[in-house]
This record gives sequence, C-alpha cells and structure tokens, in this order.
Amino acid sequence: MKLEPFVRVDETPFSASREEVLRMWGVPTRTCRNGIGLNELDYESIVFRFQDCGRLEEITMQAPVVNIGNVSVPFAALSSFVRATDPSVFERAGFLVSPVLGLAFDPDEPCWITALAAHCIDSWRAI
Repeated sequence: MKLEPFVRVDETPFSASREEVLRMWGVPTRTCRNGIGLNELDYESIVFRFQDCGRLEEITMQAPVVNIGNVSVPFAALSSFVRATDPSVFERAGFLVSPVLGLAFDPDEPCWITALAAHCIDSWRAI
C-alpha cells in the first residue's frame, strides 16, 4: 500500500466518486451495505466504502507493507511505528486508529489496513 494520508491510496484519490472507482476498477466481486451504513465495492483484495451521497470514506486492502512517503513499514512493525509516530493514536473496537497517518487496522488481523478520509476520524472516535 502506498499511502498519502487523507489524499490517496496507491492511485486512488479520496476525492474519487463511486463512478470513478467503478471506471478504474471495473465490476466488483461483491457490493453491499455494511453494518455501519456504508456502501461497499468489494474487489476481494481491496474494498472501497462510500456514504450514500457517493463520498469515499475508506479504502481497505491487504498490505504486507505500507509505504508512507519514503518510509516502508512491514505490517508486523506497523503497530509500533504508529504508536511511535502518532501521539494521538487510539484504539476502537480492536482497531488501532492513527489520526495523523489516516489509517486503522487490527494488529491481530494481518495485512488488512484501512486508509481513512480525513472526515472519518471523528466517526472512529465516536465508536
């Protein structure tokens, strides 16, 4: 995963609409509305979650390594890296959430990382 916090994941910007994601990625393997009311486009190794208005909220993907700027962090070291890098890090529902890096992940669920749009941080705090 190449993460530019709150801006893009790999080549997908957080400004992308649902229609733009469909154009870039094609037909998803599965679509659904998840338990927190977001609409998912599931491509198996990457999931895009949108509000009803079409605004992209989260991008979850399998990422054995996260590249943030010039730093590459293996998933096994991500928890330590996030805690050392972000003094505002917090835990919710088993996830470690970094408001500085714009990501959430379950340290016990290897390689799945969720990149967050900036406006999502307060929703995670409210869980």
